[in-house]
Amino acid sequence: MPPSERLPFAGDSAAPLAVILAAGRGTRMGTDLPKVLCEAAGKPLVRWVLDALAAAGITERIVVVGHRAADVQAALAGMPGVSFAVQRQLRGTGDAVAAAAPLIQQAGGAAGRPVVIVCGDSPMLRPESVTGLLSAFAARRAACLLGTAFAVDPTGLGRIVRTADGAFAGIVEERDATAEQRAIREVNMSTYVFAAGPLVDAVARLDTANAAGEYYLTDCPRLLAAAGLVVDAVSCLDASESLSVNTPEQLAAVAAALRARGSAASDRVESGGSAGRYAG
Repeated sequence: MPPSERLPFAGDSAAPLAVILAAGRGTRMGTDLPKVLCEAAGKPLVRWVLDALAAAGITERIVVVGHRAADVQAALAGMPGVSFAVQRQLRGTGDAVAAAAPLIQQAGGAAGRPVVIVCGDSPMLRPESVTGLLSAFAARRAACLLGTAFAVDPTGLGRIVRTADGAFAGIVEERDATAEQRAIREVNMSTYVFAAGPLVDAVARLDTANAAGEYYLTDCPRLLAAAGLVVDAVSCLDASESLSVNTPEQLAAVAAALRARGSAASDRVESGGSAGRYAG
């Protein structure tokens, strides 16, 4: 059966919304401050993410908060289009998205409305990567599309497993991976687009049968594919976007990279370049 028949929600033209995962503690940062509020190049990490989404044309954004939730909410108070979901217990990324599910449903739109999911501690996210992923999502008429990259050092990142003919087969977290799978350099960037209806259904079916005993968002693509829906992964992200923050040293590295990117962007603007926005 063609995907257009199997997916009656495909091609929904509703404006995308975004879910930003920002509930973590950041225990290795040496501070009790929520990790997403640590500053790099003059802004909290989560503000870089929110601004990138806005630059991509996504103005409706749900921030999932947990550790010191009130502080994150206060820091982002007054930002237009930003709402908050509270993750009461930090039980993994799937649980975080489940906390946002009621707001996704309240936001309305058809079952195929695109929902972009990103991490609040990944300030290297580029607007053009978001718009490219959304365009690919629409073209593939997918229920889920993952944005991937090829990392020089994939340590700590989920690996993209593909079939012999290159089709997406799944994601395996490093702690659950075999030695062969750990050698894979194509990595999950924790940047996704889901169709809203299938996403809400999938997070409700997650379990904790994994080494961490957590609800993995990365299990959702497998569940959707098993249901016969279109799930794919496209290498459309820059390797620099894999730079996230877990330690003070990584924070310093990201700050330097953001400053360098800002300088390069200024040079492009002076030359007449500009970034695109999602056109739907």
